[in-house]
Amino acid sequence: MTEQTVIQPRLMGRYRNVVLGALAVVLFFAAWQAIFLVVPFNPLFISKPSLIAAGFVDLVASGELFDDLAVSAVPFFLGLGAAVVVGVPLGIVMGWRVRIGYALDPLMTIFYASPLVALAPLLVIFFGVGLPGKTIIVFSLAVFPFIFNACAGVRAVDRRLIDVVRSLGGGEWDLYRKVLLPSVLPFVVAGARIAIGRALIGVLVGEFFAASEGIGFAISRFGDLFAIDKMFACILTVMVIAVVLTEGIRFAERSAFPWRRGQ
Repeated sequence: MTEQTVIQPRLMGRYRNVVLGALAVVLFFAAWQAIFLVVPFNPLFISKPSLIAAGFVDLVASGELFDDLAVSAVPFFLGLGAAVVVGVPLGIVMGWRVRIGYALDPLMTIFYASPLVALAPLLVIFFGVGLPGKTIIVFSLAVFPFIFNACAGVRAVDRRLIDVVRSLGGGEWDLYRKVLLPSVLPFVVAGARIAIGRALIGVLVGEFFAASEGIGFAISRFGDLFAIDKMFACILTVMVIAVVLTEGIRFAERSAFPWRRGQ
């Protein structure tokens, strides 16, 4: 068996998954469009893909969509970046230091399980309207997947690796740098897939409550104006961005950690 005959099935399998996913999306929108051929259509309450596409074109042509996305991108990346910087080290410490883990785990679980979205107005009152408030909301929603995944990654480390580093005279910093952090990275990348979705929700919620621009504010404004086609165009744009970012993380995970492709 030649190398080419081995590579071809892999490529076919990879593209087959993409084709099947794209086909499912096309069939969904086709069914959505076809429903309105037999069901009465009220454009004040629902829209169909053809009108949504037209609304999307109008938003792109006017530049409104890109302006709103640019505004929303700032708190999104700031909050997500802060979640990585705070969540990963805290999760590593919780996983490595048993007493700290026992002390903080109930508190982290309570915050994670609490309806943080419902607390968004309170966060806006404390941190103000605009960028600070939205960034804090994004951070609050996105930080916990990094904490729990990093903690789980540390607890899954092979103890023999730790014993080897210690037997060779390695100190605490060597353990963090050469064993714990590399072992935690796959778990952090997996947690990033969850955190991205929660961060997008945080941006939208923050702009629903206190904003005068951004994609969340645009969705709320178009809903108030009964411009349902443009509202759905913005919603679907956010969905596409979520899929692109999530698939980008998955691609990075497969590239960086090829031994985890089957997991």
